[in-house]
Amino acid sequence: MTTSPPQVNGHRRRIPVITDWQTLLAAPAEEPVAAPTLEAQPESATPSVDLVAQAEADAIRTKAYADAEEQRARAEAEAEAVRIKAEGEAKAAEIKAAEEARKLKLANDKAQARAIEEQAARNARIAKSNRERAEAERGQKDDERAHREQQQTAAAAEADVAKAATTWRKYAIAFYAVCAVVALPVQIAAFWDRDAPWLVIAPLMLEGAALVVTKGAAAAVAANRPHWHYRTVAWVFAFIAAGINLKHGLDAFDPATAFGTAFASLAGPGVWDLHEHGRIRRRDGVLTRRQRRAAANAAKEAARKQAAEKAEQEAAKTAAEEAAEAAAAVLAETRKARFPKVWDHALGLAADLGETTVTDAIWRRAKRDVEGADPGESADTIRMRNAAEMRVEAARLRKPVSTLSKSKNAQGGAHLPPASTKPRPKPIPPRRKRGDSTPFHPAAKRLAADTARRSVTTRISTEEN
Repeated sequence: MTTSPPQVNGHRRRIPVITDWQTLLAAPAEEPVAAPTLEAQPESATPSVDLVAQAEADAIRTKAYADAEEQRARAEAEAEAVRIKAEGEAKAAEIKAAEEARKLKLANDKAQARAIEEQAARNARIAKSNRERAEAERGQKDDERAHREQQQTAAAAEADVAKAATTWRKYAIAFYAVCAVVALPVQIAAFWDRDAPWLVIAPLMLEGAALVVTKGAAAAVAANRPHWHYRTVAWVFAFIAAGINLKHGLDAFDPATAFGTAFASLAGPGVWDLHEHGRIRRRDGVLTRRQRRAAANAAKEAARKQAAEKAEQEAAKTAAEEAAEAAAAVLAETRKARFPKVWDHALGLAADLGETTVTDAIWRRAKRDVEGADPGESADTIRMRNAAEMRVEAARLRKPVSTLSKSKNAQGGAHLPPASTKPRPKPIPPRRKRGDSTPFHPAAKRLAADTARRSVTTRISTEEN
């Protein structure tokens, strides 16, 4: 049997729905039926149309149409759902792609901004480094220029000093020669004798000896050798020549000539000796009077500052010692007032050990002897600490302190059966045997023991309070 298609010529076909099969079956029975003209055959004739089969076929056909329509509707619904899902997925993918594109754009913008900032920071660091290098180079150039100027100034000063020293040396030699020329005629006149003309060599020898000894003194100064004996001999020769000029000038000439030539004999070597004296002081680094005065004033100021600092340190030390003594006295009074027994015992220990005061070691020993604990500890503090620990433990377990402290038997287990209240015969006392109850876990045993210890400590502290 075949079913009719659900569509005909592109239009949906209406599916007939049969609701009353009896009506359909009864309708043909009401129609008049022509009586057969022929006589009835002896065999039972089969009807030409089987209405039941036709009704069943129509029912099957209708059911097939309904199933096909249901499948078609389901297929259309599934197709529509697939289309909607595909559109939703496509739209979601589009939205996701747009969001990812936006995020990527933001990331790219951030990366670009970060790169711009890093480049700007890098450029700033480079510019700063360039500025610092330029400043360093400029400072180095300034230092070099200042060093060159200082060297030039020092060189100029040294050149001026050398030029002044050279000029001073030339003038001293020239003055020495002039003085010798002035003093020699009187000396020659003093030694002149027609019978012994060779005596005129004596004044030349005397002046020459003074000049030679002066040169020896200059050589000794340059060689950093002793020079005082050269200068002494030169002054001896100068005084001899001055004495000769003074004696012969007064005898043979006038006093002006005598004193003038005597002064010339002393002035030449004297000026030269001044030149050598300045050179010696410069070589030895001898300070001038102004420098010595400045050094003396600086030494006095430093000594004054040192004395002031020393006095201040001594005053601070004295104040600290006085403060320490006052604090020790206050501590002693406090210990004596708060711990009289320990203080008396500490005084006895100090006297026994040869100490004049109660030191920390003596106090620690006395505290341990009297109260059995080190300083900072006592029976009261230990009880207070234990009570505080019990309160903290009760707060953690959310139980009152009285429950922890007033438990009569901390070892009792809640899983054990209660004891019987009925009287037992005396001959057989109640006894529990091993295995009557479930054994405790090791952790429970440790916890119970700890709880028992805390309960005993708390009960003792409560009773004492």
